[in-house]
Amino acid sequence: MKEVAKPKLTPKQQKYQNKVKQAEPKPDYLRNALLAFFSGGLVCLIGQALIDFYTVTMRVPPKEAANPATATMILIGSLLTGFGVFDKLAKYAGAGLAVPVTGFANSVVSAALEFREEGLIYGVCAKMFTLAGAVITFGVMTAFVFGLIHAIFH
Repeated sequence: MKEVAKPKLTPKQQKYQNKVKQAEPKPDYLRNALLAFFSGGLVCLIGQALIDFYTVTMRVPPKEAANPATATMILIGSLLTGFGVFDKLAKYAGAGLAVPVTGFANSVVSAALEFREEGLIYGVCAKMFTLAGAVITFGVMTAFVFGLIHAIFH
């Protein structure tokens, strides 16, 4: 594989790059990891509480109660995005809030909100899966491949 050569920077550009590196704030990795851990744990705790709630109220097994719990988490993430709260929470909580199913809901709703000016069909409906579409496609294809492997070897 042929490597692409990086363009050489002029001395003035190099000086600017060095100045940017000095002024750029250094991330606090430990703090960010702890916030992601605890916020992700809180999302899981809420999800488990919803599973338990649906198990008790609908009298269904926990595996079946996981479906409405997931839908509820998606609804909560969508509503928080629509009200402009999710991004503020995710900025503080980091990956713990953005990675689970709530982050998926945020990616769909934020894309829909961004293009709402273009109308319902050409804006919202056409653009809402811009980011999430790749995730859905990759997820479906991965599930198919692993399902096929499982079917062949079991």
